[in-house]
Amino acid sequence: MTSRSVGTRQPLAAEMVALAETPDDLPDVHERLERVSQFAADLIGAVDYAAVSERPGDGSCTVAMSGELAAAVSGASAAPGTPDAEPVATTMTWPNFRHEAAGMGLSIVSVPLFTGSGAARATLDLYGHDAAAMAPLTVGICAAYDPDLPSPADTAELRPLDDGGEELIAGFAEALSVRATIQLALALIGGPEEDAYLTLRLDAAQQGISLSEAAAAVISSKLLPA
Repeated sequence: MTSRSVGTRQPLAAEMVALAETPDDLPDVHERLERVSQFAADLIGAVDYAAVSERPGDGSCTVAMSGELAAAVSGASAAPGTPDAEPVATTMTWPNFRHEAAGMGLSIVSVPLFTGSGAARATLDLYGHDAAAMAPLTVGICAAYDPDLPSPADTAELRPLDDGGEELIAGFAEALSVRATIQLALALIGGPEEDAYLTLRLDAAQQGISLSEAAAAVISSKLLPA
């Protein structure tokens, strides 16, 4: 798997990491979730649809289709003799899409998306028609959770991840690291978790820094020698 430094972090990974350090109450969380789904649909070759379901939800989700699929749908819907089809919206609200996707023969890979408190704010469901192409994504997500598990590159029978798939796994692994840093800081602050989160949230706002930067400062002050 290709490693990328923070300075060269790609757009899908960048959005996943930014979401993990975004305070839960910021109004742009929904827009960030939509961007994650659209980047996933556009950048991961095996993915035809990427759906984000927020928690708690009403059964509906925001579904992004890949640009390639949208172009195919747009072309198929054009009237004979029409030089250009009307563009198809690549992002839409689609109630009960998970149920309908099962009937479409789509394979699914699910990825939790975290916000700053550490809560799983939404689920990113990736759908594709080629089960073999989706399999390395599942293996990669599991390996991000547990480094003792084999990575896709270590599993000979799997197809290699494309750049978008590698970016998804790298972004998810880094988001988990951000979450762990913030959770450690909350434990060091002490007291009820909600109160500790509010303390960290206010500290970050007052200093004009991210939650992960504020968390790193807490960890440094509590655990590192003066």
